[in-house]
Amino acid sequence: MSHFTTVETKIKDLVCLKKALKDLGFAFSEAEQGVAVKGYLGQLETAELSIHASKTYDVGVKATETGYEFVADWWGVETTLGLTQEAFVRQVTQRYAYHKVLAEVTAQGYAIETDEVSEDQTISLTVRKWQ
Repeated sequence: MSHFTTVETKIKDLVCLKKALKDLGFAFSEAEQGVAVKGYLGQLETAELSIHASKTYDVGVKATETGYEFVADWWGVETTLGLTQEAFVRQVTQRYAYHKVLAEVTAQGYAIETDEVSEDQTISLTVRKWQ
């Protein structure tokens, strides 16, 4: 019986996701043919990216028709990492959104004026474009 559960995301850019994971201190591995994602009692799933949550549990990143989804044994991730599924997804999604916005505004010719994080972890960016 599999203990893996899938979480849909709005993540579509793997480059920005990898930057977010690095910012958050998560090691990961990837391979074109897929990498193993570890779960309960050594069960394995295959994914494009394997985020190493702990020595015994990973979070996989799988491609879908609309972007990417996370797959993991969330009980194992929470017990070994101390981070719930919701907290993990929230942290990664927020940092992903930050890098996605930076990539988009830079591509449109804007420069980052300010980049601030408030006490409640809200990120504020001010961008400017010189004409």
